[in-house]
Amino acid sequence: MAYVFVERFTMSIWKKSFSLEGLNNGMKNTLCEHLQMHVTEVGDDYVIGTMPVDSRTTQPMGLLHGGASVALAETLGSLAANLAVDQTCYCVGLDINANHIQSMKSGLVTAKASAKHIGRSTQVWEITLQDEAGRLVCISRLTMAVKRISG
Repeated sequence: MAYVFVERFTMSIWKKSFSLEGLNNGMKNTLCEHLQMHVTEVGDDYVIGTMPVDSRTTQPMGLLHGGASVALAETLGSLAANLAVDQTCYCVGLDINANHIQSMKSGLVTAKASAKHIGRSTQVWEITLQDEAGRLVCISRLTMAVKRISG
């Protein structure tokens, strides 16, 4: 029996040029800067970022605030969505939901936004948040509307 090996090539979904430094500089003077969100990695079809779990991001019981988790999820998903459209378009949020699986009291939460659907008028992103031990903290789904820039 003969085996045929097929080499797989990955192709990036990004349609805009960027740098990590530029993405992080774009967060200055926003909620993202206040919560110390940082984009740490961009792959061919995903974006990863972090946020500390501290007094800015916890609720009165000392646990990671669900709203802070959603803010991180929406930030990464929205950023990714806008990189995945050409210069004639931009994306805005239509809907976001989140399931909070496990609590965190401190440390660094890491989120990964992955494309589930990239269409002409909508995009759907899945964002998973994990603690430093790799345990699932939250899973979120973000639906984005693709709009044309009117000129």
